[in-house]
Amino acid sequence: MLAVSAVEQLQVMASKRQYKEAAAQLEAVNQLCSHFEAYRDIPKITELREKFKSIKQILKSHVFSDFSSLGSGKEMEENNLLQQLSDACLVVDALEPSVREDLVKNFCSRELTSYQQIFEGAELAKLDKTERRYAWIKRRLRTNEEIWKIFPPSWHVPYLLCIQFCKLTRTQLVEILNDLKEKPDVGTLLMALQRTLEFEEELAEKFGGGSQNRLTGNDSGELHEGESTSHAISDIRKKYEKKLAAHHGSGNEEHDQHRDLTLPGAGFNFHGIISSCFEPHLTVYVELEEKTLMDNLEKLVQEETWETEEGSQTNILSSSAQVFSIIRRSLKRCSALTKNQTLFNLFKVFQRFLKAYATKLFMRLPKGGAGIVAAATGMDGQIKTSDKDERVICYIVSTAEYCHKTSGELAENVSKIIEPQFVDMIDMSEVQDEFSAVITKALITLVNGIETKFDAEMAAMTRVPWGTLESVGDQSEYVNSINMIFTTSIPVLGSLLSPIYFQFFLDKLASSLGPRFYLNIFKCKQISETGAQQMLLDTQAVKTILLDIPSLGKQTSGASSYSKFVNREMSKAEALLKVILSPVDSVADTYCALLPEGTAAEFQRILDLKGLKRTDQQSILDDYNKRGARTTQPSFNSVMPAVSSTSIAPVLSSPAAPGIILSGEEVLARAAAFGRGFSATGFKKFLALTEAAKDQKDGTLRKFFVG
Repeated sequence: MLAVSAVEQLQVMASKRQYKEAAAQLEAVNQLCSHFEAYRDIPKITELREKFKSIKQILKSHVFSDFSSLGSGKEMEENNLLQQLSDACLVVDALEPSVREDLVKNFCSRELTSYQQIFEGAELAKLDKTERRYAWIKRRLRTNEEIWKIFPPSWHVPYLLCIQFCKLTRTQLVEILNDLKEKPDVGTLLMALQRTLEFEEELAEKFGGGSQNRLTGNDSGELHEGESTSHAISDIRKKYEKKLAAHHGSGNEEHDQHRDLTLPGAGFNFHGIISSCFEPHLTVYVELEEKTLMDNLEKLVQEETWETEEGSQTNILSSSAQVFSIIRRSLKRCSALTKNQTLFNLFKVFQRFLKAYATKLFMRLPKGGAGIVAAATGMDGQIKTSDKDERVICYIVSTAEYCHKTSGELAENVSKIIEPQFVDMIDMSEVQDEFSAVITKALITLVNGIETKFDAEMAAMTRVPWGTLESVGDQSEYVNSINMIFTTSIPVLGSLLSPIYFQFFLDKLASSLGPRFYLNIFKCKQISETGAQQMLLDTQAVKTILLDIPSLGKQTSGASSYSKFVNREMSKAEALLKVILSPVDSVADTYCALLPEGTAAEFQRILDLKGLKRTDQQSILDDYNKRGARTTQPSFNSVMPAVSSTSIAPVLSSPAAPGIILSGEEVLARAAAFGRGFSATGFKKFLALTEAAKDQKDGTLRKFFVG
């Protein structure tokens, strides 16, 4: 029987280690066994299959035994050993795939035995010797390149050896890092990590990421009915002898389609295979980056001139651009090392760094103040701002706006490069809130600084002898001084503030000056008819000055709503003066008509301004009360509920948490509620009411501070 003869021939070849011939015979017998698969229950066939199985085991034993000498130096002494091993690879390919896997695994383990012993020794088992590990394997690959050509390229032996090397190296480095008794030196740690990343990149480039395609063949080798067994055996032998001959000339020949030669570890990603073990130990690196950032911040703030560069179109402070330049360099350094947990930890450092910068801007604003700022900071005294102070405040506003925008862009950039599991945690909203709070505080400080400049003019207004004026003339000197203040400051502020912030500034200024002017009339002594006429002329002049501010600042985009508010607020002062001008017998009617929200206390003060004695006032007050005046209207001293200054201080003044801001409506309404803070507490409370009403009706810019 030809099958019996073929098996006997294979047995002889195996005993003589004739690997090349045995490989061809193996394929032929494999085909014959497949042909007789239907007759496997016949005792003779079963016996033959068992004998064939035994021969294959003998071949495997011989091959493994011969390969054990590879790397021992015998290949240099015995000239035919390499050829014999190359032929043995043909036998391995003809055997089951598991044989090849076991052989390659056995070979890799033997190759790495010396590596493991060398780098587990006390001298080289150190972090600063990491680079020598990679030099070892690269030297090994280079030295044995010619010898290892005995392996078919389709086995990818160097590739699999490198995978095993990486896994073993990672295990050893983990032990070294875990055994450190103190924090590692940052320089040594980063150098080891950098060399590891470079090595992983070299492997990825060398092996193309490890992705390999499945090798298949088109030769079926199946026997068809009607063909003679003798002819079939001859054809099979010729076909496989031809394939075996081609094996030595090209490693890209296709194999039998029935054999799955998918590369073990196909698609293996070398990136991170070793370097990821450094991740839990990079805390010291993040700490160093944070220290460097904070040290740089102190230096930047110390060197800040608080002026913009000549010719600059941005009006932002140079330190802010440098802050983000430092962050970008830090981000670049870290992302070159890792895009995992360490990068996320560094992002949190960036958040703290930017919050610290926001605090530096916050603390640079002029201190002290009354009214709004005093309530916000808990400090006595008024804010007095020079022309330079006003410019600095504007620069801080623009800088905070720039930081608000750029910090958001920074978060977007980090989201693009960090590992996906961290993307949802990349958020700069808290940092942006910090800068929004700086903007709010800066603008309110600016308003308060301008208000303080009017103190002298408001005092001068009360010193005018309104009760003894003999004639009405041009506008009073205090009005000219008010105009001079605006003429000096507004053009500069208009050129430095963006439209949205300039509009907010105007709204807050008008909401303060309108009620302040109104209440300042009550601070005057007796006002005669001529005095009231002069004051009415002055009031109209002040209103005109206020209405001209948008044009003076060359920003008229929001002038319409601003003008309506100015007209509304100043019309109250005009109405008050018209009441003072009205005859005594109709003063109650005029007051109720022009100031329907007035109170009995306020009406009595008007009678005082008209020069009426208290005895003469009672009948008029009785008449006023009979006319249905709002006798239950709260007095100036009770219209505003007591509010603790601490309720707003954290919002506008606390350096520790400047980013904790209220919603837009709360910020503006509460800030207004504290008023300008004249000696008469009634003004504070009156201003609170007018501001709250304004915010409900207008609130042109409140949307900026919401969210």
